[in-house]
Amino acid sequence: MKRILLKFIVVTAMLLMVLPVGAAGKTGSVNLNVVLKTDVTAEVLKVLKGYGTVLSVFDELDALTMKVREDRVATIAALPFVEAVGEDAERNGAPIDTVALTDFNTGLGTWNLDVINVTDPGFNNRQVEFDGMGVYVAVLDTGLHDSWRKYFPQERIAVEYAASFSGGAGLAGTVSFQPNKWEHDQNGHGTHVTSTILGYSLSGTPVNGVAPNVKVIPVKVLNQNGSGWSSVIAMGITYIANLKLGPLADYPVVINMSLGGSILDPIEKQAIDYAIEAGVIIVASAGNRGNAGMGYPGAYEPVISVAASGWIGEWYPGYVRNWWYTLDVTEPTPMNQMYITEFSSRAKEGQDLDVAAPGSWIVGPYQLNSGNRTSYYFLGGTSMAAPHVTGIVALMAQKNPGLTPMEVESILEGAAIYLAPGSRNVYQSNGTTRTISWGADATGHGLITADAALAATPAP
Repeated sequence: MKRILLKFIVVTAMLLMVLPVGAAGKTGSVNLNVVLKTDVTAEVLKVLKGYGTVLSVFDELDALTMKVREDRVATIAALPFVEAVGEDAERNGAPIDTVALTDFNTGLGTWNLDVINVTDPGFNNRQVEFDGMGVYVAVLDTGLHDSWRKYFPQERIAVEYAASFSGGAGLAGTVSFQPNKWEHDQNGHGTHVTSTILGYSLSGTPVNGVAPNVKVIPVKVLNQNGSGWSSVIAMGITYIANLKLGPLADYPVVINMSLGGSILDPIEKQAIDYAIEAGVIIVASAGNRGNAGMGYPGAYEPVISVAASGWIGEWYPGYVRNWWYTLDVTEPTPMNQMYITEFSSRAKEGQDLDVAAPGSWIVGPYQLNSGNRTSYYFLGGTSMAAPHVTGIVALMAQKNPGLTPMEVESILEGAAIYLAPGSRNVYQSNGTTRTISWGADATGHGLITADAALAATPAP
């Protein structure tokens, strides 16, 4: 996408890639994530401290982080009590006026919500009976802007559980908890992702969301540049899993991770397994690497991964300024008008791509500066596609709170509408058209819609 001179500035949100182990810039020491076959005992720690510095301990995961000399990694990996090791992997994704509405159920419908059959254009046009009430959604991302209360109702943000984690390989390896930093984001990615799930106030006009009555838990795991480390992601996932095992035991809990990198780190995998065993449902973006393959954790099989789709009605002639909320997507959602974006990651061998959802030209709040002034952008990326599916999962969990993560993934895959490989002529913002093509490796099981997912969700 390119910047255009319209009411909304256009940017593309791309996931940053991960440097592989052994990449240039090594100083002779590495930040290592270590998963054990046993508990983290004093005896184990004593042995490991003989090889380097132990930084952070993840008791729930039987794991820890270390700073060690590069030539000692293989020796540590060979210790009898060590399950797996991996270098910490990079990951990329004041009181003010408040929003008066308690939710955006009657808000404006947009093209992307029309595609997944949550709304029709106009106001008060929701097409599904569920709204996410009673479900918690953790958005592991960059946190929220200082001005989040101008975009979202305070009642919809679970501030009592909001958190921020920092550190990892970029900061001496130690993962730290910073309770208040989550609402001082300078990046904007997390605020935009949250807006798709909840809806938002567009300078006073309510815009609908996929699940406008969920309670969102902002968990900041990415820094102000929109990047971070797998050890920090793991800590955020573990934090939410422990909430599910504790105060949120009686509520469905979903995690959205619009982030990723090129490898699956063992401590991150351990955290995902721990959360899923606790009953947390995890949704992640597939990645923005096109034919280079999917990112992780999205490509990890137990995670529900999401590719980015688009609609040929984008920038339709005569509707350049308002197409995104005035044009009506034909019912039922026509697959001959849908396409897979060029940037959306294709699944390579051993990678698991589940479903597709709208991820091109999604409008939402996005600020380039901190402060009280609001602004709104079109963003495109699988980062924008994932929260559509997260919202749909929240609707499913409201209908049947007892669904397991495996059941949810199976229902989504079975309910998805097949999108055959092909090409579409798609209008561009400058008035031209462009042919966009994709193959069978780009769509997973197909485009998921809320009505189809809910119809396939059994009553409790």
